[in-house]
Amino acid sequence: MNFEMPIVRRGMLARRVRPAPVAASVLATLGAGALLISGLSPASAAATAYRSAPHQSTARGAKGGGTVTFAEPPNATPNAIFPIATAGNTAAHNSAIQAELYVPLTFYDATSGKLAFDARASVAKSIVYSNGDKTVTVTLQKLKWSDGSPVTSGGVEFFYNLVKANKAKWANYVGGQFPDNVASFTILSPSSFRLALTSTVNPLWFSGNELSLVTPLPQQAWDVESSGGKVGNYDTTTAGAKAVFNYLNGQDNHLATFGTNKVWKVTDGPFTIGSWTTSGAVTLDKSRTYDGSDAAHLSSVQLLPFASADAEFNVLRAGGLDYGYVPTSDLSQSGYLKSKGYTVKPWNGWAINYAPYNFNNPTLGATLKQLYVRQAIQMAINQPEIAKAVWQGEAAPVYGPVPQSPPSAFLSATQKKNPYPFDPAKGKKLLESHGWRPDSSGIMTCKSAGSGASQCGSGVKAGTVLDMHTLSESGSTQTTNQMEVMQSELSSIGVGFQASYAPLNTVLSETAQCKPTQASCSWQLSFFGTQGSWYFSPSPNGDPLFATTGSANFGSYSNPTADKLAVAATTSANPAALRAWSSYLAVQLPAMWLPLPAYQVSAIKDTLKGVSQDPLAGQTIQRWYLANG
Repeated sequence: MNFEMPIVRRGMLARRVRPAPVAASVLATLGAGALLISGLSPASAAATAYRSAPHQSTARGAKGGGTVTFAEPPNATPNAIFPIATAGNTAAHNSAIQAELYVPLTFYDATSGKLAFDARASVAKSIVYSNGDKTVTVTLQKLKWSDGSPVTSGGVEFFYNLVKANKAKWANYVGGQFPDNVASFTILSPSSFRLALTSTVNPLWFSGNELSLVTPLPQQAWDVESSGGKVGNYDTTTAGAKAVFNYLNGQDNHLATFGTNKVWKVTDGPFTIGSWTTSGAVTLDKSRTYDGSDAAHLSSVQLLPFASADAEFNVLRAGGLDYGYVPTSDLSQSGYLKSKGYTVKPWNGWAINYAPYNFNNPTLGATLKQLYVRQAIQMAINQPEIAKAVWQGEAAPVYGPVPQSPPSAFLSATQKKNPYPFDPAKGKKLLESHGWRPDSSGIMTCKSAGSGASQCGSGVKAGTVLDMHTLSESGSTQTTNQMEVMQSELSSIGVGFQASYAPLNTVLSETAQCKPTQASCSWQLSFFGTQGSWYFSPSPNGDPLFATTGSANFGSYSNPTADKLAVAATTSANPAALRAWSSYLAVQLPAMWLPLPAYQVSAIKDTLKGVSQDPLAGQTIQRWYLANG
């Protein structure tokens, strides 16, 4: 992937966009399809514009219609439709389905090898920055809802009003960012609106990471406070917006009704819901009312759940899937799959992998807050060996908060070289130098409480046992094997480590931000990275993960310097701002860095065309088609 500098523009996992530092003005060519962000150059003008470049049409030999079967990740099923994500509903497969039903304001991908604004998959037609990048003017495509109503600026304002009144419940909320950084929202016409921002922004970050979180919603159908209630303008008041949000979010909690609930039948995307079972089996049907330039080719797509990767592979090997995945333990059978008409290739992501520590855990929180403890733990994790032995080479080490690959101007030299290479002897010595000694079972115990240089550290009580428990995603033999290897490696420095397993949605819901006195704070370490923990928008600013106010800061990490660096990356188009973030957190270890597997090693039938494996985890299923013959 080519991240072109000196220009910056972007959009986002739920998030999407890609980089190039920008100054004042950016021009591209307006065409019918994807908007490439290359070709920007600094200028003295006060405006920055985003427009689209031509998109190639479907290849010859395509035939319309047909049904395709697609394998969902192991033990990870979609569980949300409402495009305002709440805690526990942030998995990439949720946002991928939502984008097929409700077109996001901005959609970015990197399937071409470059970060690109994909206008056909977006509601936004153009985005213009002015007033020193403090004013953003957005013009919309011509689309309509399935009830015949046009998609308008009012639907964007409806989304804005709901998240503004319910930001504490919005999983993508970061204090000081959208919607806090919007001083005013002005509707200029049914097809355009203007945002006056509270301060200058990095256009790549705002378009790619902020506006990509926005989805125009059908206000004419959804602005109700209760089932059967009359549609109004309730969202224009805080109380009304809260009532509307509570109603819609409540509907989103009734998984069994997703396929029949009339609320979710009002869509503007290329697909509609055909059926949705509580087991996670989802059928998307081609929309008969979609009137945009990105209509679906297939009649339907069936998304199928599997309890484990092995169960999926058995069906794949029998030819029962058009689009599946190969567990790394079965890569030796790639030749067999190819002989049966499959193309096998890895789907690599613009992502990182990590396990968050719970710094508020009442038992180990104070211990985990000690940097030297996290350093010792990190030095005991042999990432290159785990990537090789467990993931069969289909994983890459992660040494900090910015994607290691593909190379970009955002990756610092500090993170790239790995500040904590595998050295368990050094890690063990570091613990012992701070007053820890192994007990009769070999697990380190604090023998010298206090805040001195050779003591356990502030808040760590004498007798504290360094014995960690992690809740890990189930369904993957490789993930289980990784946990077992980590247990062995950590035991070599006297750190206890046990893992229990649950489906992805359970892990996400139980990995909650919490206070030490809350029952929900019992978790100590969590892993939800079988397909990678976090997929970035174009600008890989991880402030939702590690800023004090970050909505996805599951472990309640708090560091004033890290917060300042995160803010700097949202206001400066200079990639040096993100390099500073990368360098600082690579050293500070806000989480345990772990190898990043490919999103999956895909097996795609040769008759299925139009598939592009976006590093941002987007799918654009509407562009898939079946080849003749």
